[in-house]
Amino acid sequence: MKFVDEARIHVKAGDGGNGCVSFRRERNIPKGGPDGGDGGKGGDVILQADAQLSTLIDLAYPQQFRAQRGAHGKGKDQTGRNGEDLIIRVPVGTLIRDDQTGEVLQDLLFDGQQLVVAEGGRGGRGNARFATATQRAPRRAEKGEKSEERWLRLELKLLADVGLIGYPNVGKSTLLSKISSARPKIADYPFTTLIPNLGVVIREEHRPFVVADIPGLIEGASQGAGLGLTFLRHVERTRLLIHLLDISEDTSGNPMKDFHALNHELKAYHSSLGEKNQMIALNKIDLPSVRKRAAEFEKPFKKIGHQLFLISGRTGEGVEELMEAVSEALETI
Repeated sequence: MKFVDEARIHVKAGDGGNGCVSFRRERNIPKGGPDGGDGGKGGDVILQADAQLSTLIDLAYPQQFRAQRGAHGKGKDQTGRNGEDLIIRVPVGTLIRDDQTGEVLQDLLFDGQQLVVAEGGRGGRGNARFATATQRAPRRAEKGEKSEERWLRLELKLLADVGLIGYPNVGKSTLLSKISSARPKIADYPFTTLIPNLGVVIREEHRPFVVADIPGLIEGASQGAGLGLTFLRHVERTRLLIHLLDISEDTSGNPMKDFHALNHELKAYHSSLGEKNQMIALNKIDLPSVRKRAAEFEKPFKKIGHQLFLISGRTGEGVEELMEAVSEALETI
């Protein structure tokens, strides 16, 4: 299924039904009074979080959503039927904004959580409502109220405990496949991951946690370079970041420089991202050249103040120690 994490939709609730002008007309009952019924209320448009959904693809194409209008009132004091509410299901973690003002209306974080985004119009009163001791035959009724309508912008931000970040091709997908049952695309060229992948890590003595493989970020990501703006939002909800670095000799970049460059992009996108707990993992330790170079980078990285781990996503070396540290950290964050 295609991953879509943004959508723009138009919603319109149902208009209220009109009230009715009617008078009782039955045999042997002279001078029957007014008996026009009220109109029914229009249906609301409701967004509801659904844990079974993982993408906004169902909302990417049909942009117009309308709830049912209320039925008109009838004679014999018959009230019109209320319009049915329209429930639009979205993934858990969907942020709802008013498209015109940019105002955040709600953040749907729990399965089943609802938000009424457009209220249906009230039904108009029938002429039976206007009868008084001095005006026994009113010939007026109200029209139903118009409903609310608006344009909305939906943004999906994945809910994950841990985010895997790093430059393209540093081994994030390989590590995710090693620690969970997720099977992301893995290849030896950059930007093989074009959508965030989620995996659940099961630990015997700790609570399970969700890890998100965030597609490769590059310098300038906060200004839209690469896939930056598309996926930086998915880092926001994580509690802990694992910063994966490749120190193999065939990489042209400097790992220390890469680390600071990506952290700069996180802070530039949102200041709160720079304050998140981080762990550093030097990957591909199974390569002799990496194992040899690890010693020269170990001391500088430890000075930064983050926990440092030497791992191999391919062979699994050091991964158990990393996951144990992650589990313990999540219990205290």
